[in-house]
Amino acid sequence: MMGKQTQAEPKLFYDRISIEERICPNHPLRAISETINFNFVYDEVEHCYGSNGNVSVPPPVILKMMFLLFFYNIRSERELMDTIPIRLDWMWFLGYDLDDQIPNHSVLSKARNRWGTEIFQTFFKRIVIQCVHENLVDGSKIFMDASLVQADASNNSVVNQQSLRRYLNKSYRRLEKRLEQGERIEPKAGKENRKHISTTDPDASVVRMGSGRSRLKYKIHRTVDEKAEIIRQYMKHTF
Repeated sequence: MMGKQTQAEPKLFYDRISIEERICPNHPLRAISETINFNFVYDEVEHCYGSNGNVSVPPPVILKMMFLLFFYNIRSERELMDTIPIRLDWMWFLGYDLDDQIPNHSVLSKARNRWGTEIFQTFFKRIVIQCVHENLVDGSKIFMDASLVQADASNNSVVNQQSLRRYLNKSYRRLEKRLEQGERIEPKAGKENRKHISTTDPDASVVRMGSGRSRLKYKIHRTVDEKAEIIRQYMKHTF
């Protein structure tokens, strides 16, 4: 007999839902959760927090959110936070339940500023060490490549630092104040990049490929361990 779907009525309580059971056994996040212990973050950032005040989002959860941001190529932190409540696998990975409140996107930028670059370098090393212990990487063969990615900044934000007209640009004057207060910008190679700067993203470089117009971009370098790539390809075809 054919079944017909009735109009769903919202329930006040759900007593037979288990997020754990709804995540399939071969899900990539399940494999990552079983392999990497993110709790080491507590010890690394303990000195960044006081003993009084509001209770923060647990540091391991913040690092997991940042991982999701890059692992799933999410365009922004706002989009990440908007997507978490509708992704059971993400909520399970973060240790959230259905009725838990998702934090504001600003917790990620605040954590980055609070923790600093050196701590993130330590995170990377600690996770790589765990991967080595689990025999996921061995360093015997490594592939490296470089590519250009579009900066999230408009070409209209670029000003000529050698022109007096730059002082007519309010954004440039604001940038100059930031630089006077000690903000550091890494020096960029190339005549044009020593001459021009983006007022909204000063770290981006002016790049032109072929006969197209110049655009603000970043150059990124990727390193992939041969064994890790084999595992990734296996997971990609099995999930």
